[in-house]
Amino acid sequence: MALYHLWEREVPFIRQLEGAGFEVVRNPHGRCCREDELIAILPGVFATVAGVEPYTDRVFQAAPDLRVVARYGVGYDMIDVAAATRHGVIIAMAFGTNHEAVADCTLALMTALVRSIVTNHLRMKSGGWRATMSPGLWRATVGIIGLGRIGKAVARRCRGFDMEILAYEPVQDAGFARQYGVSYVSLEELLRRSDIVTVHAPHTPATDNMINRDTLALMKPGAFLINTARGGLVEEGALYEALTSGRLAGAGLDVFKVEPPVGSALLTLDNVVLSPHIAGADLPTEVRVADRCIESISALARGENPGSEYLLNPEVLKTERWIGSVRKS
Repeated sequence: MALYHLWEREVPFIRQLEGAGFEVVRNPHGRCCREDELIAILPGVFATVAGVEPYTDRVFQAAPDLRVVARYGVGYDMIDVAAATRHGVIIAMAFGTNHEAVADCTLALMTALVRSIVTNHLRMKSGGWRATMSPGLWRATVGIIGLGRIGKAVARRCRGFDMEILAYEPVQDAGFARQYGVSYVSLEELLRRSDIVTVHAPHTPATDNMINRDTLALMKPGAFLINTARGGLVEEGALYEALTSGRLAGAGLDVFKVEPPVGSALLTLDNVVLSPHIAGADLPTEVRVADRCIESISALARGENPGSEYLLNPEVLKTERWIGSVRKS
């Protein structure tokens, strides 16, 4: 049995799972499951196609049949990987499938903000004609926090706007930097110099609230902030203050600390452009991500290793629960 956690509409890959011999159980709640709801659904489930519901130690303890969590995406901050490993549950990821879509959305948010697209659109819809002038994207300085797959995809797009590209990234790729004119700098220098700061770091205890009152104070007055990574990277109260005080000109946000962000003060601001955690999903990407999840689940069900590069905890395949059931390494 496979549990599917994306709920808004029927999609072809549900039928692919059924064709592979799985009985598919859909999340009945019309939203992301809470911990207790997830626990109630999981008995008898071999694998899940997981969104951003919480896979905690308590969930794994209550799900003795669960063998695979196939993450529909590349972030895993809602999964207790250590707990999964203790319980012999494989965490399969869709690495390499959605970074181009996230980069597209990042540039769309940049453009919407810096060119006042939404402001001018709403003014015209209400009968106005006066335009809000903008600083423009051409040859702006962009700071990319996190130069992994997504950050690199953003940098390639920024090169087309002849931007000066700064990057803060602990693991540096000198060849990529030379090819695309990227300068590695400290986080402090990036914040001080950038007209636009875009965040693409993973959410970990070390990066929690890395954009906070102190780091926002380092940013250039009138700069823009984009976050298509994780809501936990940004201290939202401090961001609201920076946006209402005029220190920042605007923010483009696809992710939030609590999703959906019902009642968030950020939703009341005219200088914020919002999207509902959709940066990594467009129609072609949906197919790629789904195929990767299905391939991993199906391979593991057949007793095959889908590729350790897609597994967060491949060492689980060597445990008693899996030895003898996986034929390929």
